[in-house]
Amino acid sequence: MNDSEKRYTELKVWQEARKLSKEVYSITAEFPKEEQYGLINQMRRCAISVPSNIAEGCGRNHSKDSIRFFHIARGSLYELETQLYLCFDLNYLDEPKLKEFLLSTELSRKLLSGFIKYFQNLKPKNIKTTDKDN
Repeated sequence: MNDSEKRYTELKVWQEARKLSKEVYSITAEFPKEEQYGLINQMRRCAISVPSNIAEGCGRNHSKDSIRFFHIARGSLYELETQLYLCFDLNYLDEPKLKEFLLSTELSRKLLSGFIKYFQNLKPKNIKTTDKDN
């Protein structure tokens, strides 16, 4: 099995995005209850969007469709980053925790950008990234 045939769950880009989602859930559990339907909900949706869109992109049969989902995932990372700054501004995160999260989002973004470039360079017949029997 070559890189283009890997299951999405074996991809470092998906694994890191999944870790980031877990971190977001952990930290937002400590936020004030009045943020339950505001910032908490929005941050969790963004965090979940990243690995979900990577997985969906890997399940597509056309590179143009796949890359569109990868770009959506990257957009969600930028949105999450903005929300992290807002959390810092509202004193829900201290500076060390903010820096830790920003490093995680940066790592995910770099991995995703590299994956997008890699995927753009694949020949159409080699874009399968899900199970072989699909």
